[in-house]
Amino acid sequence: MKSSLLYTFFYISTTFLLVALLSTLTGYTLELLLITLTLILSWHLFNLYRLVCWLEKDYNLVLPDSITVGLWGKAVNKISSLQKHNRKRKRKLTNLLNRFRTSTQAMPDATVVLNSRYKIEWLNRAATRLLGLKACCDTGKLLPRLIHNPIFHEYLQSPPETLRDTIEMPSPCNPDKMLQVQLVPYGGNKHLLIARDVTKLHRLKQIRQDFVANVSHELRTPLTVLHGFIETFQDEFSAQQQSPACQELTQEWQQPLELMVQQSLRMQNIINDLLVLSRLESEVPNEQSVPVAVTQLLENLHLEAIALSGGQQHQLSLESVPDLQVYGQADELNSAFGNLIFNAVRYTPAQGKIHIRWFWDDDGAHMSVTDSGEGIASEHLPRLTERFYRVDVGRSRNQGGTGLGLAIVKHVLNRHCAHLEIQSQVAQGSCFCCNFPVKMIVL
Repeated sequence: MKSSLLYTFFYISTTFLLVALLSTLTGYTLELLLITLTLILSWHLFNLYRLVCWLEKDYNLVLPDSITVGLWGKAVNKISSLQKHNRKRKRKLTNLLNRFRTSTQAMPDATVVLNSRYKIEWLNRAATRLLGLKACCDTGKLLPRLIHNPIFHEYLQSPPETLRDTIEMPSPCNPDKMLQVQLVPYGGNKHLLIARDVTKLHRLKQIRQDFVANVSHELRTPLTVLHGFIETFQDEFSAQQQSPACQELTQEWQQPLELMVQQSLRMQNIINDLLVLSRLESEVPNEQSVPVAVTQLLENLHLEAIALSGGQQHQLSLESVPDLQVYGQADELNSAFGNLIFNAVRYTPAQGKIHIRWFWDDDGAHMSVTDSGEGIASEHLPRLTERFYRVDVGRSRNQGGTGLGLAIVKHVLNRHCAHLEIQSQVAQGSCFCCNFPVKMIVL
């Protein structure tokens, strides 16, 4: 840089010295100085013109001969270096983009790039196979106009914080295929739609549901008959207790018969809960939802909980907004709320506090059950709604639980666009809260 500056300074200084020498010989100092300045300015303008022409032909990396020296040469070399660097970077980015497109095209999952208005910007081959989209004619079109599915349209209109959730829907081009769809926001205002073929998993799930439902139905009748005969034996032995000859036999069989009655009742409860779960999973949610008087429903459950508490003398309290109602199915909500309230009674020590609350705020309506029980460790909370998951197996069975209550609660709330929130600390109690969105409130 310094050498180029010195060269340019030496060149201009030499020119002006020659002009000064000629002016002393001829006496035309002003005229010669003006001519010299004009020539220097013209030379710089010509070099600037050559540089602009060279930059416009960015494919030609050969430098102009007239601007390869001095400051102009330094500037041109610097521009040429940046140009070569940008070309290399462009080639790398192009190769990276080509590799990305190649790998994305090979993905078995449908991938669609959308803008903020859900217009299609790019899609892979799997999107054609699973979603029926075509890159040649659907690029630039609105995706909601190409996929006519109310579940999908409702998913696109959901709040941004819930877009990362997945939905399942039939393939638009093949109703026999089931897709798992997820919309991922990225880049500020763009979205990436990913659709995966989960037909096999859906069929396995359906087979499992059918198996559980069929087995439960098949076991229900034999268990009812067995339980009836056991109760008959109990009544018979009770009637014969007055006979000294049968008194010893009656005492010997009394405890086994009581255990058989308890276990048969427990099996019947499990089968009943399995049938309820099977119905909730298989039936389509009833779109004709009606206003449910939750306050009256909770008042009845509160009285049943007091009866269930019995001699344990739990401090049960109910706080409710009388006119607050939600759209839904009363029998399903009664089952969900009942499971939460009765669980609190079963697992709260004697004389413990249980508070039932029905209220609303800006986020929607809420039904919470707070107890002063033993609490649940944090590592168990994510799995509480799984079937047959128990924190303490022995204690749960002794309390008569089936391990299906919270799974039923979860399914019922899902059918009412609600979700279950669990907060608990060991030795401090638990709070189970059913959160209903604003749209479910009867205004």
